[in-house]
Amino acid sequence: MTSSGNAGGAADKVLSVLEALAGHERLADLAAATGLPKSTVHRILQSLVARGFAAADGHGGYLPGPRVLALAGRVMGALDPARTARPELQALRDRTGFTVHLGLRDGDRAVYADKIAGPQPYDMRSRVGQSLDLHSTAIGKAILARLAAAPVRELAARTGLPRHTPRTATSMKALLTALDRVRADGYAVDDEENEPGLRCVAAAISGAEGAVIGAVSASALVLELPADRVSALGTEVRATADRISTSLGSPA
Repeated sequence: MTSSGNAGGAADKVLSVLEALAGHERLADLAAATGLPKSTVHRILQSLVARGFAAADGHGGYLPGPRVLALAGRVMGALDPARTARPELQALRDRTGFTVHLGLRDGDRAVYADKIAGPQPYDMRSRVGQSLDLHSTAIGKAILARLAAAPVRELAARTGLPRHTPRTATSMKALLTALDRVRADGYAVDDEENEPGLRCVAAAISGAEGAVIGAVSASALVLELPADRVSALGTEVRATADRISTSLGSPA
């Protein structure tokens, strides 16, 4: 009978070859990438080909097989960002005591995909499904900061930069300056720019391709989130966003 340790070793070898197929085709290259003997790699490849996880290219090389592509498609189709992020959102709410949102980009705007209210006796007016501007919200600015200046200018030309409070950035220069600050800090701040009396801190999240897909935020009344707590909260929110991105398959 095969021991569990040997089984684990065999599984590691198979997975190593399967992972190496993403960047190598020739037997010698696969052996070098995995550190396994050519005979072992060849034997594993034959099993993978028989199961449809690898395919011979007809020229002595190997490619990922159709079952890999089918499995990847099913996994990505089932990877719902809101459901995947929920445990991290809950943990962030519990650690900070603030209301937490997950916002996903929706064209020129963002939409709340999840909300976990804080323990305070009041509830913010935000709701799942609500659409929001990108230029005046922390979630929106976290998303915009991951874009180059040209796409930001094009978006602003389409949507305008409407004023929601006296603090809203309504000029291109002010918005680009704010986005530079977001990139430097690693998180965005909405300091009563979208709604009077509310302060919000957000950080961007990325999907499997590495592109920004949204952001996670923590929000509270200005009196409950004074300016001297923003930096520490920003670090906390950014760490949460990074973990969510990793769980969504974003490259490191």
